Amino acid sequence: MKKLDEGAPVVVGKAYDFVLWLLPKVENFPKAHRFTVGERLTTHGLDLLTSLVEAAYSREKAGLLDQASRKVNSTRLLLRMAKDLKLMSIEAYGFSAEKLDEIGRMVGGWSKAAARA
Repeated sequence: MKKLDEGAPVVVGKAYDFVLWLLPKVENFPKAHRFTVGERLTTHGLDLLTSLVEAAYSREKAGLLDQASRKVNSTRLLLRMAKDLKLMSIEAYGFSAEKLDEIGRMVGGWSKAAARA
């Protein structure tokens, strides 16, 4: 993982690493899907990362964490579609699903902690 701001939560680093892994995968999609499924997948991954970074530095975390949670779920669905369209291998899909599950659990925990604060 690349060195991020010391104050940033671990989930931000996990999301960064996930997007860093995802971008070259999408670039290898066939042209017919790169600008549809691929572009959506890239956008959702980057939006997820951006929401988490914004939440890390915001006093009002609840809405941003809810947005991040929705992006995790929609990214998960787009990855499944990419796998079903054979745009990525089963192994790559398994890796990405595992990473997104971890990020989703961390976002959920952060969201619960922020609600209690």
